[in-house]
Amino acid sequence: DVQLQASGGGLVQTGGSLRLSCAISGFDYADYAIGWFRQAPGKEREGVSSISSFDGSTYYAPSVEGRFTISSDYAKSTVYLQMNSLSPDDTAVYYCALQAVGLPVPIANEYDYWGQGTLVTVSS
Repeated sequence: DVQLQASGGGLVQTGGSLRLSCAISGFDYADYAIGWFRQAPGKEREGVSSISSFDGSTYYAPSVEGRFTISSDYAKSTVYLQMNSLSPDDTAVYYCALQAVGLPVPIANEYDYWGQGTLVTVSS
């Protein structure tokens, strides 16, 4: 079975940083995309960032561009989301998801497998 394990969330003050990790197992194809999504209370799920294993192309939502960086360590089957200059608006449950086609698009319905989510809370 394909499994994604998101971790690294926590409580941080405004301006602080966190690094989320998404460990991938059970997916045996070389071409895929990993997306990070977040959902705050009362809001829709939002595509934050994504990366393609095929060519390394990435996507960032305008709200995180310049503050968040997505990267991958394929030897460890892990994708990271480095989040800097965090603000209370970044508070949400963050999910990682895998898309088998490999297109790093910020559309939740395009992703085939989902992790369980990790909570990020940014205090003011």
